[in-house]
Amino acid sequence: MDQKQIDILTQKIADKTISDAELKQYYDWLASDDQLPLQISGAENREELQNRIFSNIAEKAGFTSARTKTVKLWPRIVAAAAIAVVIFGAGLWYFGDKRIDTEQQILAEKIIPGGNKAILTLANGEKISLTDAVNGQLALQSGMKITKTADGQLVYEVAKDGSSAIGIPQYNTIEVPVGGQWQAVLSDGSRVWLNALSSITFPTSFTGKERKVEIKGEAYLEIAHNKAKPFKVSSLGQTIEVLGTHFNVMAYPDEKVIKTTLLEGSVKISKENRSALLKPGEQAQATNGNIKVTDEVDIEDVVAWKNGYFKFDENLESIMSKVGRWYDVEVVYNYKPDANLQFAGKVSRSKNISALLKIIEFNGDVHFKIEGRRVVVMR
Repeated sequence: MDQKQIDILTQKIADKTISDAELKQYYDWLASDDQLPLQISGAENREELQNRIFSNIAEKAGFTSARTKTVKLWPRIVAAAAIAVVIFGAGLWYFGDKRIDTEQQILAEKIIPGGNKAILTLANGEKISLTDAVNGQLALQSGMKITKTADGQLVYEVAKDGSSAIGIPQYNTIEVPVGGQWQAVLSDGSRVWLNALSSITFPTSFTGKERKVEIKGEAYLEIAHNKAKPFKVSSLGQTIEVLGTHFNVMAYPDEKVIKTTLLEGSVKISKENRSALLKPGEQAQATNGNIKVTDEVDIEDVVAWKNGYFKFDENLESIMSKVGRWYDVEVVYNYKPDANLQFAGKVSRSKNISALLKIIEFNGDVHFKIEGRRVVVMR
């Protein structure tokens, strides 16, 4: 949108004349990376105008309290705190937040977003920093050529010299640190996206009657279909069996629940003596001795990290776990957050951490203090 369109929609929000379609258009612009500074005409001061905008959006959404439990995001109008929703999408928005002083702003600017970072461990134990390696062929193992591409992927493919992948399987591991992410194309054509603090261990070529990999942390997978050779993913004692499908698995050791979300195809989840079949749009939540299947899940929320942004619809501790892994910071609390207080919104993962902290802090129920690479959460 150009500046004129932005000004018109902003004024419509303030005047309570904006339609649902226009509000969604405005929200999508706020969540984008090509924001323009808002210039509001009129004698009304900035603080009064922002308060009018926020209260009108809250009223339109049917919420009057910032503590109202969130509902699903679009196509229904956003909720959590209506304020938090809009501010989350806005990034820094057009007005500043005076709660973070100059010193804190300087500290925040030193904490940059994550990026493409990973370590590849070959079968012989050799470690290669994918972050620093030049593009092109990195290694040749069991007839498979391992290549780093210009767009930050690791690709496994049969070497052009006609050699074949035979013999004892050679296992590689891709480890992504905090503040990192990486993509890989396995030898069967399956694609893997790894989130921060995650890893995948896999054979350079799939031999035998099945394809097996091990994942720690969070990954999104698009599995190449092969009915004769099922694909299995092992993660913290859970096994996912697929033929060809798209799904996301989150299995961090410090999370209480392993979450497997299916986008396409079908998968079978097994853990200990329990199992469950998933249909597209469903999520399996595995805990000790139990697997719960639910369709009350926002797919866009689940795969937002893979698409380059945060999309929250959850409590503060869950949000800050993701923030800590992506920005490589330690998060500590000086109180116990209310698990029932929900925040919802969407913001690019390329934003500086100060944008996120200002956004959350604007809700009025929480404050942050940055101490080096530590973020202290306070009332």
